[in-house]
Amino acid sequence: MKLLVDSGATKADWIALDDNGNRLFTTQTLGLSPEVIGKEEAIERLEARFDIYNNRNDVTSLYFYGAGCGTDRMKKFMTDIFREFFPKAEVSVKEDTYAAAYATNPAKDKAIICILGTGSNCSYFDGEELHQKVQSLGYIAMDDCSGNRFGRDLLRAYYFNKMPKHLSEIFEKEYDLDPDTIKHNLYKEPNPNAYLATFAKFLIQHKDDTFIRSLIFDAMQVFIDNYITQYENAHEVPVHFVGSIAFYLKAELAEIMAKNNLKLGNVLRRPIDGLIEYHKLD
Repeated sequence: MKLLVDSGATKADWIALDDNGNRLFTTQTLGLSPEVIGKEEAIERLEARFDIYNNRNDVTSLYFYGAGCGTDRMKKFMTDIFREFFPKAEVSVKEDTYAAAYATNPAKDKAIICILGTGSNCSYFDGEELHQKVQSLGYIAMDDCSGNRFGRDLLRAYYFNKMPKHLSEIFEKEYDLDPDTIKHNLYKEPNPNAYLATFAKFLIQHKDDTFIRSLIFDAMQVFIDNYITQYENAHEVPVHFVGSIAFYLKAELAEIMAKNNLKLGNVLRRPIDGLIEYHKLD
């Protein structure tokens, strides 16, 4: 059995394939980002899914593409967990940008690959390997234009009284904005980045509002300036995107990419289905 996993900070999509590439089952767990959870929490999330736990001894290959797996230390951390949980499996751990690259760019052309979901990332794909000029420092210091960053921006706008009244009234009805609740989720609960990203739904729902539109385009321009245009050939190759933020804000993304003379490539919400076709060739 072959397991393919695409994991963000919020959730992880799992697909099991037999030796002929046929789908055996699909499932989902909470996210398995080593930046925000430890070994015990990771094991608990694996054990919580019966289909994963029940088949753990039948897995011969595990391909894990995960947020937070961009450094050798984090790759080893996750590899050790999976080798323990799936004792008969050969384990491959790569950062989630590889999943985005394989899914959006099956021809393996030169391209820039971006992730805009709960977190954010950007790499250059040379046809074989991914290259990064900026090492991510995680959701607190970076993650420009991500769901968690938009959530942070909305909360700050609300609490600094910068959010227009007509929006703040709706915001208050849709979310528990008690400061103790917010601080508890940010500082006492696991996955504060995923918590912040829950507020991004409000931004997408009201994306045509002038105030929200300004937040969106300002964040997208920052992402372009800090991430995409760091590559000398950014204006010569397509720029592909994966993630819910990119998917639901595709029209806005297309608009600002054109303004910056950049070529928008494929935009996918989830890369997992594209990974099936890629790994059928293994």
